[in-house]
Amino acid sequence: MGGAFVTVGLVGCVCLGAGGCSGGPRAAADDAPKGDAVEVLHRAADRLAEAGSSQARTSMEMATGGTRVTIRGEGVYDYRRQLGRLRVLLPQDPAGPRRPITELLAPGALFMKNRGAGVPADKWVRVDTATLSDGNLVTGGATDPFVAAEVLRGTRRATYVGPTEVAGAQVRHYRGTADLAVAARRATTANRQALAAAAEGFATTDVPFDAYLDDEGRIRKVRHRFSFVNGRQKGPVAVASTTLLFDFGTPVRVRLPEDEDIYAGRIAEE
Repeated sequence: MGGAFVTVGLVGCVCLGAGGCSGGPRAAADDAPKGDAVEVLHRAADRLAEAGSSQARTSMEMATGGTRVTIRGEGVYDYRRQLGRLRVLLPQDPAGPRRPITELLAPGALFMKNRGAGVPADKWVRVDTATLSDGNLVTGGATDPFVAAEVLRGTRRATYVGPTEVAGAQVRHYRGTADLAVAARRATTANRQALAAAAEGFATTDVPFDAYLDDEGRIRKVRHRFSFVNGRQKGPVAVASTTLLFDFGTPVRVRLPEDEDIYAGRIAEE
């Protein structure tokens, strides 16, 4: 899949367009934020679980080889079961069109189909997210929407920027910094190990972010800026991951692959 990959997965090869955010004269239902900014952000993942599910769009942007690469994805996510499905689009390849990669997100695991790298087209690749140095925050080219929300559990500092609009929804804009190590300790059991791995593997545990929450405290958009250590680069790689959430309550059906459908052979190095 080319130089856009930064790890065993698709880091730098999957980015999801997160939709625009534009300010407007209309504020959210109440211009003043409800509660302390840090505490509001700590509860954002719980508000998603209460919502049940949504559609999602993601984007991941990084600079590689002097070129800015964007990977885009879209799909659905069930926050209560922590299961999701994304269709991830890689950047255009001069050699020809690339097939979209199907990703299934599950507690502790990432499944990819049309992975390439010598994997048969009808087989899935399974990755244990706790074994990844980034906890799958960037490896798959899209950050798991619920993991993105759980990063905010580690918010140390945050300020309320003001009311604005995201994809037609009135929201409150917060800006702050989260600590991955703190997020790992406060995360749900399913994501604790993955976030702990990221805290160890990233260049810094500090994650600057911009989060946009609606009147119910649900994330409508969140943008994280990760500093990722890649063995192929001399210094850390800056990765911006954006997640846009909408259509809450949408039906989500995710069927995980059977054992016989998972590829057990060697994956070619990219």
